[in-house]
Amino acid sequence: MARDHGPSIKDDALYEELRKQGNSAEKAARIANAKAKGTLAHNGVMLEDRTKSDLLAEARKIGIEGRSGMDKAALVKAIRDHG
Repeated sequence: MARDHGPSIKDDALYEELRKQGNSAEKAARIANAKAKGTLAHNGVMLEDRTKSDLLAEARKIGIEGRSGMDKAALVKAIRDHG
């Protein structure tokens, strides 16, 4: 289990993995926090630039309730807020 790195690191496990790979503390924190916030690009595409179908699939994968009634903006927000 990843140790708690405090409130400034939002995804401790990813942070530790990135550090093991040789990334600087700053880069590891930036990537871990972006992923936790949902702003990290997925396959080079930001959430807002993904199709609604792709967002629905992501929402299904992470278990967001009520996703079928959401518009694209609501899906993006729900995915970002999940976690």
